[in-house]
Amino acid sequence: MISRRSLLRAGIGTAAAVGGGGLVAPLLTAGVARAADLDPATIVKYAVPMPLIPVLKPSMVSAGTSYYGVTMQETAAQILPGAKTRVLTYGGSFPGRTIKATTGRHTVVRQVNALDSPTAVHLHGAHVPPEHDGSPMDLIAPGGRRNYTYPNTQSHANLWFHDHAHHYESEHVYRGLSAFYLLTDRAEQNLPLPSGEFDVPILLRDARFDADNQLVYVMDDFLNRNTILVNGKPWPYFQVAARKYRFRVLNSTNLRFLTLKLSNGGSFTQIGSDGGLLATPHETNELKLSAGERADIVIDFAQYPVGTSIELINEQGPGPMEHVGKVMRFDVTRTAKDDSSVPATLRTLPALAAATVNRTIDLRMDEDGRPEPKAYINEKLYDPNRVDTEIRYGTTEIWTVRNVNQFAPHNFHMHLVQFRVLERNGRPVTSGPESGLKDTITLTAGETVKLQATFTGYRGEYVYHCHMFDHGAMGMMATMKIV
Repeated sequence: MISRRSLLRAGIGTAAAVGGGGLVAPLLTAGVARAADLDPATIVKYAVPMPLIPVLKPSMVSAGTSYYGVTMQETAAQILPGAKTRVLTYGGSFPGRTIKATTGRHTVVRQVNALDSPTAVHLHGAHVPPEHDGSPMDLIAPGGRRNYTYPNTQSHANLWFHDHAHHYESEHVYRGLSAFYLLTDRAEQNLPLPSGEFDVPILLRDARFDADNQLVYVMDDFLNRNTILVNGKPWPYFQVAARKYRFRVLNSTNLRFLTLKLSNGGSFTQIGSDGGLLATPHETNELKLSAGERADIVIDFAQYPVGTSIELINEQGPGPMEHVGKVMRFDVTRTAKDDSSVPATLRTLPALAAATVNRTIDLRMDEDGRPEPKAYINEKLYDPNRVDTEIRYGTTEIWTVRNVNQFAPHNFHMHLVQFRVLERNGRPVTSGPESGLKDTITLTAGETVKLQATFTGYRGEYVYHCHMFDHGAMGMMATMKIV
């Protein structure tokens, strides 16, 4: 029998019961007898092509604004070969279609809620006014609609939008409410990076299916979500030319941490993180992403002969590694001209301002085996009626964020701002994947990170929380007010 301690050591904290900090009954399965689980071994790996996520076209364009209409709706998608699976979608697509935006041009998205439960659409990583942030309690009721306006005043970044309705976010996102929002600017466009068909968004997630090919949702079910989906398909292949590709990778899972590598041990170049390009490229042979984190990487397939196949693998559990250890396969099928390159300098990051305020943020969840565990920030459960941190507009602060658990990992996401990582476990961060602009950061058990952010642009209330969705639903969330 697997003990709770061994599960926690495997990499994810648990929340076995919903309790006061959990969710309502699963949305699509409440009161319905469920079929037995589908064995992931019955899904043939590398048998289906990886789809490219379509780009959503605006319904109207003016001199300074692009307008979009999206309906949140339940639909049937073909995820597993020859079967239909009920999912929740933005506009009927699983995953949602990508919105492409440009710094300096406004985006207005009319979101219509055609679901039976409330929603809140959060543009993750965006610098937006509080009324357009998708706060966990700022809900769109079933049958309602809302216009979200995104000023796009920040520099380029790989953002994404997802549901954030408190007590619903975990299941809503698991069932499909997530999509890319790619913000670009002239500085990024002027670089000779791979572009066009060679610039490919990749949305990663895990899933659990029953024998009727339906998604199974259970709170904190990290051990049984053992089917890996890439752009909505299980373990696909992707045919590439022998040249450089840019891949924008999003870990959209609820809970899973990923350590991605090429199966042949080959290296690649990380060029960006949550908040856009790094200052300089980072050569590596692995990519670590917790739930909600993004990374830009460039893989040069020119070093491999046509006919080569290379797997993208994941070296981090939990789960059977014959399933969760495999992600997708790249097949080099042709040659192609390549005028792209990765410059030695990608951007100049903003200078760090002088900080005048220091704060300590402790993340902790119950890990003593109690039947209804909770999760806390500074020993407090989330209360939407309470302001936990008051911040003076325009100030620069340093937050020391600590995971005080013995076994459970967490991560940390701040709304409104991108931050800089100053230290990890007492060691300065001056280069590498955490040296750029970030909005989500990993903290395994016992780890400490020191972050710096400047709070400008908008006044009002925003949340900060663990972005392992179930931990947030269990109470690991707090409110800051910019005054």
